Amino acid sequence: MEYFSQFQDKKPLSEKMRPTTLEEFVGQKHIVAKNSLLDRAIKAGVLGSCIFYGPPGTGKTTLAHIISNTCNGIMQKLNAVSSGVSEAKAIIDQAKTDFNLFGKRTYLLLDECHRWSKAQSDCVLQAMEEGHIIFIGSTTENPYTSMTRAIVSRCRVFEFKPIESSDIISLLKRAVSDSEKGLGSMPVKVMDDAYEYFAWASSGDCRQALNGLELAVKTTNLGKDKFITITKEIASQSIGKKAMSIDESSYYDILSAFCKSIRGSDTDAALYYAHRLIKAGCDPKIIARRLIAHCSEDIGMADSNALLLACCALYSCQNLGEPECLLNLSHAIVYACEAEKSNSVYLAMHAAQEDAENVKDDTILNNLKNHPSTNADGTGGYKYPHNYGGYVRQQYLPNSLKDRVYYTPSKNGRERDLKRKKFEKNK
Repeated sequence: MEYFSQFQDKKPLSEKMRPTTLEEFVGQKHIVAKNSLLDRAIKAGVLGSCIFYGPPGTGKTTLAHIISNTCNGIMQKLNAVSSGVSEAKAIIDQAKTDFNLFGKRTYLLLDECHRWSKAQSDCVLQAMEEGHIIFIGSTTENPYTSMTRAIVSRCRVFEFKPIESSDIISLLKRAVSDSEKGLGSMPVKVMDDAYEYFAWASSGDCRQALNGLELAVKTTNLGKDKFITITKEIASQSIGKKAMSIDESSYYDILSAFCKSIRGSDTDAALYYAHRLIKAGCDPKIIARRLIAHCSEDIGMADSNALLLACCALYSCQNLGEPECLLNLSHAIVYACEAEKSNSVYLAMHAAQEDAENVKDDTILNNLKNHPSTNADGTGGYKYPHNYGGYVRQQYLPNSLKDRVYYTPSKNGRERDLKRKKFEKNK
C-alpha cells in the first residue's frame, strides 16, 4: 500500500483502460467483428441513430465514444435520470450551429435512455430526422418494451452480451502490463486462478473486473519478493463475492442437473443441486430464473400454479434477499418437482414460431380486422362470443393456416379437462 501511495492519479482503472479504437474494443464480436454492418458503418462514417442495450459493463458507452471519435463528430452526453427537455434542446441548438458552421454532426449519448418520458423523447425527433443529431441510447432494459416507439423506429437496435471470460482475462492482463494507462509501472503479479476468478465473479462486466483488480492492488502490500501478488483469495475479497468452490465447467453441469431433476420430478435431487450452487456462491436469482423457464417448458398448463410460485420466488430473491428468500425458492422448487408435467406449451410455441417465420400468405380475415367487415358475398361477419354464452365456432386463423393445431393438451393434470373441453368445442 505504501508503494501505491506514490501514484496520484485518482481516475479509476476502468476509466483509464477504456478503449479509444475499435481495435482495442473487447467483446461483442457479433456486433463489431471485422466487416460487420456496424464496423463498416463506423469506418465509412455513415452510422445513423442507434440504441445499445445489454448488461452493465459490456461496452455500450465505450463503443458510443469510439463511434464519435472515429466519425469525427462532437460527443454530447446526457443521463436520462437527471436531464430534462431543456438540456436536450440546448444540445440540439448547439448541434445545428456546429453542423451549419463546421459540418460536424453531434452524437448525443443518452445513458439510461429508457427513463426518458415521451415529451423528452419527442424533443429530439426532428433533429434526428434532419441529421443534426445522431442519437445513441444506452440502456440495460429492452428498448422495444421500455422506450417510446417513435424513438425506437428511428434507430437500429444492437443487443450487447456479457463479455466472455477469455476477453475479460485478456483485458486484465493488458491492464497489468500497460505502463501508460494501467498498472505496468507497478510490481504487480496476478496468479492465473485470480485472473480466472475476476473473470468469473464479474459475470461478464468488464468494469467490475477492472475495479476489483484495482482494489486488490491498492490494498495489498509488497511481498518479500518486492511484488504485489494477487491471489485468488485476495481477488475474492476485492470483487465482493466469495470464491466459488466449483469451476465454470462444473457450474454448468450442476445447473444442467438441477434443470433435468425438475423435469424428472426428483424433488430431492433438484433441492440438492440448487443449494449446492448457492453454497458455492451462485446468485439465487439465477436459479429462480431457470425455475421460471422450466415451469412453462416442462409443467405448462398441467399446473400453471407452478409458474406463479416460481415468479414469487424470484421476487423474493430480488426483494427479500438471503437467507429468507431461500425458503421461498425451495418452496417453489418442491412444488415444481411434485407438479404433473406437460411440454404442450413448449411444443405449441415452437410450432407457431415456425409458421410465423415461414408462412407468407397470412392475410387477416375481414371479420377479425380492427374495423370488422363481411366478405364480398355478405358472409363472414364477426360473431361476438359473449352473445353466444361465451363461445361460438368461427375461424380465427388465416385461410392458409385454418386447420393448423399448435396446442394439444396432454392427459396430465389440469390439461385432462382442457383436452375434453377442446374436443367438445370442435365437434
